[in-house]
Amino acid sequence: MPGLTFYIVDVFAEEKYAGNQLAVVRNASSLSSHEMQKIAKEMHFSETTFILSDAEQHGGYDVRIFSPEKELPFGGHPTLGTAYIIQQEIIRKPVTKVTLNLKVGQIPVSFTYSKGKPDILQMRQIPPKFGKTFTAETMSKVLRLRQTDFDPTCPIEEVSTGVPFIIAPLVSLDALKRAKTDEAEYLRLIEHADAKAILAFCPETRHKENNLSARVFASYYGVPEDPATGSANGCLAGYLAKHRYLGQSKVDARVEQGYEVGRPSLLLLKAEDKGGNIEVFVGGKTFKVAKGKLL
Repeated sequence: MPGLTFYIVDVFAEEKYAGNQLAVVRNASSLSSHEMQKIAKEMHFSETTFILSDAEQHGGYDVRIFSPEKELPFGGHPTLGTAYIIQQEIIRKPVTKVTLNLKVGQIPVSFTYSKGKPDILQMRQIPPKFGKTFTAETMSKVLRLRQTDFDPTCPIEEVSTGVPFIIAPLVSLDALKRAKTDEAEYLRLIEHADAKAILAFCPETRHKENNLSARVFASYYGVPEDPATGSANGCLAGYLAKHRYLGQSKVDARVEQGYEVGRPSLLLLKAEDKGGNIEVFVGGKTFKVAKGKLL
């Protein structure tokens, strides 16, 4: 373990020191699962990823993702941030695509460039699956909101593109800002749900160029509130397409997140419902902010 290189990156950030931070450890095949979990807990970001080798295997790079509490089959900002490090530090030349071999399967990440540097990274997620629904009465207790704060025209619904989330539509930015999890109600809810985290969103935004505002509550994963969540927003993109939330089956949306935790973030969502087959893409910018060695 001593001497392994790691990087800190900001993902879904419009500039450095915003977005969601990620630690990426390189050449980590010598580490046990227990050691990876200990490192992720020590890093204490929402996730830490481990690139097992600098060499491609089976058409992609083998990567494992850990939250401070457990290993995950998939994560949005870990996928983008790790692909960025692979391109910048391992491949070291412009490429149009990097594929990650994750527990959920192969996830391709595409690159666009500006002045020779990576600009927008975009991942194609697995098609969304939809699960159980919840009442406004139940969710109002969990998020300490009024039942009238929830949009009655759309369901509160479980969605998964690798990791399941409960998608909760709210009517206003005021309601979104007031949301705060009641831990007892939250634990009661997730005990009987596949999803262990909640994405609440609304159509009001702080910045007029954006389309939606979102917050993600994920205490189960060791992070009370996540500043930018690609997996959750992939679920949101599928939800928006299925329910024609933006007026059509095709989604092209800018989602702001992270303001309540001081890490303003921007996620770019694309999706399309092609007769029940929903394609989902999530993208954004990434910046490397630090490099170091494990001791």
